[in-house]
Amino acid sequence: MRPPPLPPRDGVGPARLRVFGGPLGDELTSRFGPAVAAKAIAGEVVDQRGVVLDPATVLPAGAHVYLYRELPDEVPVPFDIPVLYQDENLVVADKPHFLATMPRGVHVAQTALVRLRRQLGLPELSAAHRLDRLTAGVLLFTTRRELRGAYQTLFARSAVDKTYLARAAVAPDLELPRLVRSRIVKRRGNFQATEEPGPPNAETVVELISQDGLYRLTPRTGRTHQLRVHMASLGVPIYGDPLYPDILEVAADDFSTPLQLLAERIEFDDPLSGARLSFVSDRQLPTPPTSAALDAGADQR
Repeated sequence: MRPPPLPPRDGVGPARLRVFGGPLGDELTSRFGPAVAAKAIAGEVVDQRGVVLDPATVLPAGAHVYLYRELPDEVPVPFDIPVLYQDENLVVADKPHFLATMPRGVHVAQTALVRLRRQLGLPELSAAHRLDRLTAGVLLFTTRRELRGAYQTLFARSAVDKTYLARAAVAPDLELPRLVRSRIVKRRGNFQATEEPGPPNAETVVELISQDGLYRLTPRTGRTHQLRVHMASLGVPIYGDPLYPDILEVAADDFSTPLQLLAERIEFDDPLSGARLSFVSDRQLPTPPTSAALDAGADQR
């Protein structure tokens, strides 16, 4: 993909808007309001080549324009994002719970990508893969835009060995270890992913490694919410999960109950050097909840 014509500003890249056709100023006003249209008047809207567009410009339907949007008000995530490893090509971070990987929706500045761009002074830093906002652990970035594709391809080909740790209840009648295979579908607009009939597209090896409810999860595929769905399907949903098996309302500033899921390790052959690389999180999952806390959680459900 061609790089955007505007560089990141304070760690945040420009917004890309697809136009329907007609005078640009009128369309920006009707779709996004006068504040965005005012950016065209001020000469702050450009096309793919970086040419400044004025409100009277008429673009063909489907063309893209670029501009810097005003950032939404966000609740600060009160946790650091340590760097486990850094060289000229890679940054490996230890993402905390509650921090999204990349800007999306209401999460922009409070994302791992933007915070690390600002922290490290690397405006072209790019995420090679993604962790859910509620999942903590090892997260890989490339320092320059042209490197991202090689590492993203590793994840797309399932050529990265990933290991997660999770805490959940222990079910005495659940035979483990086991390979869980199912078809998982995540539809736009739905908070939850669902298991549906059809050929399996998601595989997870589930092992109980401690009788206090510590599990090792080894995904062989990378479907959205895969580990959370599979654990819930076994009758042992991950502690602190606000989506599975039931959706719970959690305030945006409530950081008291993290999802007890940690991307503990990733390992792969570096596509540039050929070296075998392995990175391990320094984080620890919280201790198992007390029986009183579990009873309170059950009451909430």
